Amino acid sequence: MLLKDLLKNIYTKPLPPGGEELAIESISCDSRLKQPQGLFVALEGFQVKGEDFIREAIDQGAVVVAKKGSNRRIANYTIPDWVVVLDVSNPPLFLHQVALRFFDYPSRRVRTIGVTGTNGKTTITYLLESIFKANRQPCAVIGTVNYRIAGKILPSKNTTPGFLENQSHLAQLASLKIPYCVMEVSSHALEQGRVEGIDYVSAIFTNLTQDHLDYHKNMESYFKAKSILFKNLNDYAAAIINEDDIYGQPMMRLSKGQVVTYGMKASAQVRAQQIESSLNGTHLDVVFPSGKISMTTPFIGQHNVYNILAACACAWKEGVGFDQIRQGIETLSGVPGRMEAVEAGQDYFVFIDYAHTEDGLVNVLQALRVVSRSKIILVFGCGGDRDRGKRSKMGAVACHGADYSIVTSDNPRSEDPAAIIAEITRGFTKNNYEVIVDRQQAIAHALEAAQPGQIVLIAGKGHEDYQIFRDRTIEFDERKIVQELIKRQ
Repeated sequence: MLLKDLLKNIYTKPLPPGGEELAIESISCDSRLKQPQGLFVALEGFQVKGEDFIREAIDQGAVVVAKKGSNRRIANYTIPDWVVVLDVSNPPLFLHQVALRFFDYPSRRVRTIGVTGTNGKTTITYLLESIFKANRQPCAVIGTVNYRIAGKILPSKNTTPGFLENQSHLAQLASLKIPYCVMEVSSHALEQGRVEGIDYVSAIFTNLTQDHLDYHKNMESYFKAKSILFKNLNDYAAAIINEDDIYGQPMMRLSKGQVVTYGMKASAQVRAQQIESSLNGTHLDVVFPSGKISMTTPFIGQHNVYNILAACACAWKEGVGFDQIRQGIETLSGVPGRMEAVEAGQDYFVFIDYAHTEDGLVNVLQALRVVSRSKIILVFGCGGDRDRGKRSKMGAVACHGADYSIVTSDNPRSEDPAAIIAEITRGFTKNNYEVIVDRQQAIAHALEAAQPGQIVLIAGKGHEDYQIFRDRTIEFDERKIVQELIKRQ
């Protein structure tokens, strides 16, 4: 795209001779990336100045630099004369405007569905992906586990990518004529503007419970961040909202989209009836305004019933037929790290789950209690450099929800693992736990203690295959670890 076309009605100052006919082939705000014939936008960070990285960006191929001020001298570096310098008063706004034009507003050509809430996002994206597959409609997924885009699986650096990365992914999908993209939308992403410019056709709200308060400080701010997704919907978009959640009604009032409710109450537009559960799965009826589906799924727990309802409501609103919705739900065998069963020939049950919040841990423990009376041995910890307020609360949940707990490390990051554990154990009011700081030793101890028919639940890390310490990150795939430990028994 020619620079003059890219900047039309966005940048009104005169360009140097030859600048208007300059071809732009890439846009970036990250100087570490290759940017052939690129336009680099120097953004101000919390701790660094974007100008400090202009030289690196030019070395990577940038031919145009957008920044505050027209001066070409920066510290000990002078921007070469052949580089076009754009003086922009608001670099973030400028970046958003030129990126949307550069990528040709891709969400207008890809039906994009956003899923937000504390728990359930990942499972819902997998369910929707399976439903669209059953309906013979290709679907990309962007989320916590990975990014599944156009047949490729990319590692997930963040639950929701950055603004430019989102637009690039959607543009790629549009060029391949892939009709759907389902994306997890985090509160951080909403507050930081990473999903601005995406015209969502549907937004799903799951629930809101304590998490990320190290960032948002309180639940009011956390809710406010989540509500951005619904406040910015167009009036033709669907707002799929959990009516049973305490924050559901406020979210409905704020939403600019067409509200579709789901839940267990009779007032919900999409609701569940005749729920029967066992360790092998769940049978339920899903009732819609226009009919009913009976289905059987390997998923267990009331929280997964809510996830299924959310996916069903969204698919129904998108016009997917009942047979395809049922097929999509029934053929999905599981989600990585979400009540994931590990089988290695043992005579007891092992589940790995991502539950890393108070509510998440309640959900999985209650799910297991409903389908089994067997003893539950829980292995869990809490992440370092994250919301400290939930640690003792998770300890209290473990105390009353599990028969016995082994409190261990999660991702301690820069914190002392023993100090994190001490905060967790303050929530215990019974002597039904022990502390084993080393996570692999904790898992081994739980497996050795399990008797036939009992349940070992390893919570907190789920799909993650690493463990983060102050000075290193190590490989830590709990599925492989469990299977190897069981084989040694």
